[in-house]
Amino acid sequence: MTYLVTGGGGFIGGHVAEALLKRGERAVVLDNFNDYYDPAIKRRTAERLSHYKSCAIIEGDIRDAALVEGLFAEQGITHVAHLAAMAGVRESVEQARLYMDVNVTGTMNLLEAAKTTQIEQFVLASTSSVYGRTNQLPFVETDSADRPLASYPASKRAAELLAHTYHNLAGMNVTCLRFFNVYGPAGRPDMMPWRLLEATQTGEEIRLFNGGDIRRDWTYIADTVKGVLAALDIPLGYEVINLGCGAPISLLDFVDIIERRAGKSINTVSVPTPPSDPPITYCDNSKARELLGFEPAVSVRDGLQRTWEWYRAYRGL
Repeated sequence: MTYLVTGGGGFIGGHVAEALLKRGERAVVLDNFNDYYDPAIKRRTAERLSHYKSCAIIEGDIRDAALVEGLFAEQGITHVAHLAAMAGVRESVEQARLYMDVNVTGTMNLLEAAKTTQIEQFVLASTSSVYGRTNQLPFVETDSADRPLASYPASKRAAELLAHTYHNLAGMNVTCLRFFNVYGPAGRPDMMPWRLLEATQTGEEIRLFNGGDIRRDWTYIADTVKGVLAALDIPLGYEVINLGCGAPISLLDFVDIIERRAGKSINTVSVPTPPSDPPITYCDNSKARELLGFEPAVSVRDGLQRTWEWYRAYRGL
């Protein structure tokens, strides 16, 4: 079997690709190494993956339909882990065209190519952001999720709906996984965990929405990867499944844990929460437990300890 991992140079994609390679699968990693954050970080990930003999690294864009079709035809793709995307809620506010182009048109290109080759399973990375400012807590998949707060979640919800049409018309197995605040070693430098770690060393001022009185359901990368692999292994027709820890904590508590690990205070300032961001993310993961055997094993405190240890080694502290 051959697994296509889109966005395989990125944080989650890199971890998923390496987990597949370690269990002996053949992986084709597709990434355009864009500059949303430092491309050198993604290239280092790709370089590490390239040492596996069963890994092929392809530099290209999912918006290139001809390239995508060629990959499916030439590489014998049997499974897809579609993790490539323009990410970031606040960054999407002023870039709706770009986010829709990459996250919807790019997804359509992959689904079209997958349809013609009759692959076994297509896993689409979605986001907890699709729930918006819902009153239904914890977030559950039966929520209509039809009031997104920014272009990023809107594009991801649109991709979920688009995927259903390919299941309906072509009989494709598609599982849409709604990720919840994934963090861990080698995380994205634009995300809060990395920025807080950096701030312990640089003294950079970190803006906390509502003084840190917002809650997030942080999910450790190793747990997320296990969920993705389970979804790749278990075709379910069409399903939308939350993939999160199910234990939200306040951002203020999150900061405190990092400060204690680092032995240093972080320079923070309170700012209003922007309209693009909900006050809480909170995962009901009972469906993932039932259908995928998902069992998140790493608490936020343990996960941040592991992340801090990785960061110390990474920075040579």
